[in-house]
Amino acid sequence: MKTLPLRLMPGQDLRATLAGVLAGHGASAGFVVQGIGSLLGARLRLAGAPDATELEGDIEILTLAGSLSPDGPHLHMALADANGRVMGGHVLAGCTIRTTAEILIALLPDHRFAREPDAASGFDELVVHSHDC
Repeated sequence: MKTLPLRLMPGQDLRATLAGVLAGHGASAGFVVQGIGSLLGARLRLAGAPDATELEGDIEILTLAGSLSPDGPHLHMALADANGRVMGGHVLAGCTIRTTAEILIALLPDHRFAREPDAASGFDELVVHSHDC
């Protein structure tokens, strides 16, 4: 495992930036171990909801975690608004960095992650491949 600390800058899209991390480092599997920071707004898909929930205003990232594969990231985060109300869910495009996002990534050089259809869940789910197989 190789660790990769990142700082995202104002205006960057959180999900889009993390989607490009693997290719930029020649890796095909990774995890977001933790992330904190602030957003100008956020788009989350809440548990069981078919559509995005949009949050506006200054938002703090309390936690960020997930997996990174060449097929795209699978990220969840907990957020707090300016009044301290907390909400969490699946990270969608449209989460724009306000001041910073400080993120720790673990790259897994002996593995390749893929997202493939899963009949039980109805979603594309993580499939782990070892490079030695």
